[in-house]
Amino acid sequence: MKRLLMIVLLAGAAMAMPNEAEAQIFSTKLRLTVLDELGNIVKGAEVALYKTEADYAREENPVQEPMLTDQKGRVTFKKLTPMSYWVVVRKGDKDNAGGGEIVSKLEEGKLNKANVVISDGL
Repeated sequence: MKRLLMIVLLAGAAMAMPNEAEAQIFSTKLRLTVLDELGNIVKGAEVALYKTEADYAREENPVQEPMLTDQKGRVTFKKLTPMSYWVVVRKGDKDNAGGGEIVSKLEEGKLNKANVVISDGL
């Protein structure tokens, strides 16, 4: 009986503690989809994330290396801290200045999703 109780307690303790594999699977991620002003996906747009408005304004100290959108107009940043982020997106003469520069606080351990619209500013 004691042996069974010990096994149950150890199993419960092991289940309560997240292991490293679970931490990697459930890391906080942000998937951004870049669209143009007509709602079309934008392939090959450069996307950068910043923690502070000051870094965003100077375009210094990105959270991770800037990424290019894929064939579906998406980029996914992984292993992020659950907080709000400032975003800069550019392709050619189009960018997201004037709207969509900040992403709301991310939910921890989730794949957070947002759309960013870029235009030529006219």
